[in-house]
Amino acid sequence: MLKKMMMRLGFLSLLCCLLALQSCALSSNSAGSSKPDGPDKSHTTDEAVSQKTPLPAVSFDPYPPVQTIGAAKEQISGAGVLAWRHHVFPGKQPTQYAYEQLDGRHSVVARASSSASMLRQAVRVEPAKLGDIHFSWKVPQLIPGADLTRRETHDSPVRLVLVFEGDRSDFSMKNSMLSELSRTLTGEELPYATLMYVWCNACLPESIFINPRTDRIREIVLEAGPAHLGRWLDYQRDIRADYQKAFGVAPGALLGVGLMTDTDNTRQNTVAWYGPVSLSGQFP
Repeated sequence: MLKKMMMRLGFLSLLCCLLALQSCALSSNSAGSSKPDGPDKSHTTDEAVSQKTPLPAVSFDPYPPVQTIGAAKEQISGAGVLAWRHHVFPGKQPTQYAYEQLDGRHSVVARASSSASMLRQAVRVEPAKLGDIHFSWKVPQLIPGADLTRRETHDSPVRLVLVFEGDRSDFSMKNSMLSELSRTLTGEELPYATLMYVWCNACLPESIFINPRTDRIREIVLEAGPAHLGRWLDYQRDIRADYQKAFGVAPGALLGVGLMTDTDNTRQNTVAWYGPVSLSGQFP
């Protein structure tokens, strides 16, 4: 069975993606301080650009930022600013990510051509200190043929990825085997749980999918279909509440955050933009 799973490049790419977040998180700590702010809000319009960097390292003005996740070609000084790192998956054409100002916003443009790779950043947020995550994206078109319910067409023009710590004694036999396979191939175990925010071609907003490759990945649909294409959409999401809704239990520590645009399964071309990402909560 392990040999059969190893032959599935799509799964291995996903596995490497999640392990990249996990292994990076093992050696990194977050910084800053603030308090959680209000209930979930989606499609908010307030924004402020406070500092230009080669990749976004700014926060939403109405929300007290604790740690802002961004990147720069030059060293950024000051607490709370973290750098995105591009992680390429073995055997996969990488998606191209670059800084771009769009509509007066600092953003990351992602251009995928039969490709998959991730911008990722390690954090460490203990469960009791989890607050909200603030992010935005702009998608001009859907990916033809993409279907998140099928592994062979499992692509999304935008993904915001959260990786969590947890007790692996809860793993099923299948997930225990996958974790051992991960350890054998990479020296790191399979992340306990991964939550993704995605855009689906045809499904209900706020619906939750179990990833077709492993039930340790759950995906919350924020947008579905073409109604909101071609404009910036801003989100404020309660990490704890979304994890509870997706997995049915309280979350462990947040270990990593990622951005991912992928078309490796559908073999299509697409482009999308990501705005700044920030976390609010109570940090050391």
